[in-house]
Amino acid sequence: MSEKSEADWRRQQERSNLAILKLMVWISLTFGRAIGRVVLYGIAAYFVLFSPRARRFSRDYLHRALNRWAQWSDGFRHVFSFASTIHDRIYLLNDRFDLFDIEIIGAGAVNAAARSHPGALLIGAHLGSFEVLRAVGRGREGLKVAMLMYEENARKINATLEAINPAASQDIIPLGRMDSMLQARDKLDAGYVVGMLADRSLSDDATVDCEFLGKPAPFPLGPFRVAAMLRRPVFFMTGLYLGGNRYQLHFEPLADFSQTPREERDTAIRVAMQHYADRLTHFCHLAPYNWFNFFDFWQKK
Repeated sequence: MSEKSEADWRRQQERSNLAILKLMVWISLTFGRAIGRVVLYGIAAYFVLFSPRARRFSRDYLHRALNRWAQWSDGFRHVFSFASTIHDRIYLLNDRFDLFDIEIIGAGAVNAAARSHPGALLIGAHLGSFEVLRAVGRGREGLKVAMLMYEENARKINATLEAINPAASQDIIPLGRMDSMLQARDKLDAGYVVGMLADRSLSDDATVDCEFLGKPAPFPLGPFRVAAMLRRPVFFMTGLYLGGNRYQLHFEPLADFSQTPREERDTAIRVAMQHYADRLTHFCHLAPYNWFNFFDFWQKK
């Protein structure tokens, strides 16, 4: 990803994610989930009307995911889904699992892998809600979840989340530190599943073009290199938002680096990356308003 594109997505993420989150924390904790969801309509309309660049890139993505021209209403649904998952994060972080209907598909293989190695890696995307996974982990015995994320994003998010629930950030491992890999390894050895998002990178990260929604797009090598170095089975994970209070967690085998010889690692990584892009394509078609892309992902010239 170019430096300009990386800066674009980080500015978009900071503007939308943190601004909406801070506002919704106050509204939701003051008035409750039902009132908070009413306010979401105004927030979504504001961003659709007054963020032309984000609207343009959202339309470009939705055109590919929907296989038709995206209307204004599609853009609104896209932003509203994004705002809804941020809003629901507030309740999930406060262990209000009773408010949600969460269906889980494919978790048995992850649990088995985490017990046998121990630990397993989950690679997801900015698709739906990763917080649903962490919530299920806290709410159900036997699934302990940690998250690897870029340090700056972790710091900004934690500053807000800790005001909601002081325990919310204790299983977040910041990337970019000397001991990041050691922390991740220790979590895996303790039987955790460790999650990463692999659809965005920082400016100095190497990328590989993978076929995604009908056109090559740059995906970061970093998460897959980490997976290969940690030598664990890897699963694709997504927590799709289905509307209302419904979520659907999916787990699918993606790769297994536990027995990959060093000389075959690069080839195995590239195969895994294309498999990842294929599954992301599948779920973007299945739930098109769930991939929160508001920047130039395909980097048009």
